[in-house]
Amino acid sequence: MSTSRVLRAGTFSLRWEPWSVAVCAVLTGIALGAAVVVVGTGELPLSVTEVLAALTGQGDRATEFIVLNLRLPRAVTGLLAGIALGLSGAIFQSITRNPLGSPDLIGFTTGSATGALVQILVVGGGALAVAASSVLGAVLTALAVYLVAYRGGVHGYRLVLVGVAAAAMLESFNAYLITRAELREAYEAAFWLTGSLNGRSWQHAWPLAAAMVVLVPVALAFGRRLRMGELGDDAALALGVPVQRTRAALVVTGVGLVAVATAAVGPVPFVALAAPQLARRLTRRPGTQPVPSALMGAALLVFSDLVTLHLPIPLPVGVVTGVLGGVYLVWLLSSEGARGRA
Repeated sequence: MSTSRVLRAGTFSLRWEPWSVAVCAVLTGIALGAAVVVVGTGELPLSVTEVLAALTGQGDRATEFIVLNLRLPRAVTGLLAGIALGLSGAIFQSITRNPLGSPDLIGFTTGSATGALVQILVVGGGALAVAASSVLGAVLTALAVYLVAYRGGVHGYRLVLVGVAAAAMLESFNAYLITRAELREAYEAAFWLTGSLNGRSWQHAWPLAAAMVVLVPVALAFGRRLRMGELGDDAALALGVPVQRTRAALVVTGVGLVAVATAAVGPVPFVALAAPQLARRLTRRPGTQPVPSALMGAALLVFSDLVTLHLPIPLPVGVVTGVLGGVYLVWLLSSEGARGRA
């Protein structure tokens, strides 16, 4: 029996489920709590009370400078990038109707990395130019994959296959670029490819926030059509959903989300893959869950960053998410295999 509730205000109505709302509240608390601890972690440790006092303007000037100018941008960038990756993963897993249909695996993140590497190793330029090239690389890769996969429409399995092939070719090209580069440039490129929140400032956070103000509402507005599309193209068409136009709009939105996140923090692996699946299991609901997926992405990325700050050897956040994501992927494949044999 459904436990959903309907909130009505005049002609407006909103269906919601108490359990899903509770899960979202818990994930929000975990993400924000981890972000506060991240802000308090460093060579000069700060307590949660001191961090909150600085955030509300009640701390001393030195503490406020450390919190607001040096550490808060890192936490905000991590939260926003996690939201973008989780939501992007939910979009592509829904479009492909495949739990492995993540931008990590179908080439879009790799294309973003290719754009950044070309800027770093071939053209040269500062952080803004690298970010712009990263976004351009993701967009061009998505356009190429979409056009190759298009055969009177784009179907999920074809998008996955073409995307995986594109990712393999781009990874080879990226490796070639690094092997041909000077040692210093190769080191810089390899570090960027791991994905990191180190050294993030408001120059990284504000452009990411501005892009998400546009992209996140668009993604959420398509949430109902996204779930209808999971019923199959024929069923969605019967329900009045323009399948191909909706799919194209969602691809653009999903690529935009992963592109701006990658431009801000580098190609952080597995967050977009794991967040939607974990969110669906926690909410106990079938189909795509955009809001829980976004919040799960934020919690995963910021918690992983918190882990890196407490390791004896400093590591980029992408290393931690890669380890956690690898464990998750093994579990996912084994559980899907067991379900298939049952």
